[in-house]
Amino acid sequence: SSAIRLPQGGTVIGSARCQDFRTREGRLKAARNLVKRRITNLCVIGGDGSLTGADTFRAEWSSLLAELLQAGGITAEEAKLSSYLNIVGMVGSIDNDFCGTDMTIGTDSALHRIMEIVDAITTTAQSHQRTFVLEVMGRHCGYLALITALACGADWVFIPESPPEDDWEDHLCRRLTE
Repeated sequence: SSAIRLPQGGTVIGSARCQDFRTREGRLKAARNLVKRRITNLCVIGGDGSLTGADTFRAEWSSLLAELLQAGGITAEEAKLSSYLNIVGMVGSIDNDFCGTDMTIGTDSALHRIMEIVDAITTTAQSHQRTFVLEVMGRHCGYLALITALACGADWVFIPESPPEDDWEDHLCRRLTE
């Protein structure tokens, strides 16, 4: 059988920004689920929210087990078998904004997808003799925008690290009519 390629990104599974996990009650539920499944090792791939949540979970682990044991959510044997929780954190952010890394997980894939889109709209822009504006993700980091602009020979790029001059609109319009 052939593999099916899904065009959706990773957040389609609904794991991003879990509100329940931000509460102690949500972390208790997660701890109970791990204990019941005898999971004591986690690899957390994500950005600031995911890694902060993992660190909080790690710091609370002993007290979460104690609370679950006292409430009867887990047995003493289960608590003993799950007395430790190993967590490995890996930065996964398309923004490429983590100090000390050359490239974060997801950045290259995001850049590849952006360039596919640029290639697709360039033909249309040229045939219609129009200017296209493309906005890319990156929050407060202009890496994707800058590298995309360099790779596709863009005439103009805005990045958060170097905000435009006050009269940028007039300058841009002059450049487009030259």
